[in-house]
Amino acid sequence: MKRKTFISIAIVVFAMGLVMAGCKTAGLDKKQLAGTMEEPMPSDMMPDHVQQALAKAIKYHCHDLLNDTVNEIYVSSIDEVDQTSTEGYGINVTKGALSTTFPNIRHTREPQAGYNAKTGDLWLTSSAMEGSGVRVEWLHQIRFGDNDLAYVKTEVNPYGVQQELLQRLRYSIEGETISLFDGEKLLATVTNSVKDMGGFDDEQPLWIGEQLYYDVCSGDPIVIFTPGVKFTTGLVLTYDDMPELSAPFTIDENGLFTIHEITVMTKPYH
Repeated sequence: MKRKTFISIAIVVFAMGLVMAGCKTAGLDKKQLAGTMEEPMPSDMMPDHVQQALAKAIKYHCHDLLNDTVNEIYVSSIDEVDQTSTEGYGINVTKGALSTTFPNIRHTREPQAGYNAKTGDLWLTSSAMEGSGVRVEWLHQIRFGDNDLAYVKTEVNPYGVQQELLQRLRYSIEGETISLFDGEKLLATVTNSVKDMGGFDDEQPLWIGEQLYYDVCSGDPIVIFTPGVKFTTGLVLTYDDMPELSAPFTIDENGLFTIHEITVMTKPYH
């Protein structure tokens, strides 16, 4: 009887040891990504000489971003005021017959605008950072007062979105295979094809923050981001084999955002 009891206890202890070892291994396999943005992005400000030209302007030279004739919502970027370039600053929003100018919203890299008639939200993107391999955007939630005057209700700083994603995303690397997770959910598994960069960086191979932007064409924002790979040689992140990830994005009445289910985009975003 004592022998059987001893064997039973030994089996239970051994089994628990396997479970704990498995949990420990799984925990070690999944690591946190790093963020390229070290602090919140500063707000943009139209240069003083453009601001002065805007105040005295007789004519705006614009091009359309949104032409919603059904809801009488029109959005355009201001390229010139009289003969002065706006240097990429200035958005004009019109509802009905009333126009509102937002001088400090940039319109470089072709921002998007989309209107949701059910919620009354006009969504507008603008560039926070841009360059080779870099595309980072602000998201602006614009609403209209009783007199149709437009105002910015919420501006989403890309740094805050990066930080929220860092809390959720994990990765593991086995050989040349990279697996991406949202918590415990596997998002994607890719095989690295880059052979001339010296292998994955030992300290921190996966980053997010250089490619973080939005699609608002449907009237509801979708955040889109791509993790980048850091190798032992080269100072830039590489995106050759990495998937574009996306998630529906909502903002509550207090200005707090929620990133919903993250999935892999089946078609590249353009």
